[in-house]
Amino acid sequence: MKGKVDRRKLLKLLGAGGFLLASRPALAQTSAQAEEALPSFTGPQANPYWNGVHPYAVYPQKLPLLRMTDRPVQLETPRHYFRTPFTPNEAFYVRYHLDEIPNEIDLSQWRLKLEGNFERPVELSFEDLIRKFKPVSIAAVNQCSGNSRSRFQPRVSGGQWGNGAMGNALWTGVRLKDLLDYAGVKPGTVQIQFEGLDRGKGPENLGSGRFIKSLDLDDPVIEETILAYLMNGEPLPMLNGFPVRLVVPGKFATYWLKHVTWIRALTEPDKNFWMATAYKVPDTPNGSTTPEAFASGQVKTVPIGHFNMPVRSFIIDPDGSYPLVAGLPAKIRGIAFSGHGKVVKVEVSTDNGQTWRPALLGPDYGKYSFRTFEYTWRPTEPGKHVLAVRATDEKGNVQPDSGVWNPGGYLWNKIERQEVVVLAAK
Repeated sequence: MKGKVDRRKLLKLLGAGGFLLASRPALAQTSAQAEEALPSFTGPQANPYWNGVHPYAVYPQKLPLLRMTDRPVQLETPRHYFRTPFTPNEAFYVRYHLDEIPNEIDLSQWRLKLEGNFERPVELSFEDLIRKFKPVSIAAVNQCSGNSRSRFQPRVSGGQWGNGAMGNALWTGVRLKDLLDYAGVKPGTVQIQFEGLDRGKGPENLGSGRFIKSLDLDDPVIEETILAYLMNGEPLPMLNGFPVRLVVPGKFATYWLKHVTWIRALTEPDKNFWMATAYKVPDTPNGSTTPEAFASGQVKTVPIGHFNMPVRSFIIDPDGSYPLVAGLPAKIRGIAFSGHGKVVKVEVSTDNGQTWRPALLGPDYGKYSFRTFEYTWRPTEPGKHVLAVRATDEKGNVQPDSGVWNPGGYLWNKIERQEVVVLAAK
């Protein structure tokens, strides 16, 4: 959803006179909640969990989230926060690649630097971004490339996310194109590079201690990308990229850099580790291959930026934790989205995918947003039932009922299922 933003209200909210001169959370609080023992987790066939199997932890500006790692910080959003189309800021997942992340940023000193192959290299203050450029808003899903990696068979290395490494927000900020026009992109530029403030060791001896990503200058997504300073109408939480982060609609979150401080115009393709080595997927229609084919060394790979996020849908309720009753209505609710365009159809099955019926779609907040759905089911037979859901987007992409496999654990979008128990009414 794109909309106009009142600049006076924006300035008042952001406190250009000093309200946000510094944001100072400490990033090491842990929850007092006990870590409960859980059954052995061996993959999707035996996996009763929608989320990954992680303990809860509390971090600044965040509700208790599921902590996968502390260094770097990786926090998964619990299932129940996806009952609404927009994910609360305090429940929004967190994914860092490096372990040295900002605890504070002084906005009186911070500058956004546009450098490289520009006619007018420039440094812009936070207030410059608000006053000199027209604000725009877009609803868009931010999803980690490895969301649902724990479903892969055979298993792959990397963070074993469940389904909660994603979130949807209304992002407000400055068009990237307006910033590029302001600095003047010179002929010969092939890519636009972005770098934030996070640092760390990264993989050994690969020059990976700075997280840097680039977009091709001729990629159509450049026209829709924004540098966001508001998230659901509020300043970004520190752990989600304060003061500004890149929003690249339809693309995976690896390109949504946090704490963006440098934007560079490159005259040669970016060969840094995070572009040339990491986040590569097989150059196949759905990014899938087999372990045997990949081990042969014959599989060509490309950056994951060559793909938009595939169409997906999720059952949020019922979650299997309580019984339903035969003869009484039950609401099957959830969310759907696609990086290729608007979700136009969601279908629900109550017999493990044998038959499908259309669900009622919720409001349309834009082609990159979550879209809610609802289906009323009145079960007639007691016992165990398997629910399933699949979505279709405006480009005709339909969720498949087969998984993908690649060594990075990316691009999963298999039809989701939920087992429920129905009790007899007598």
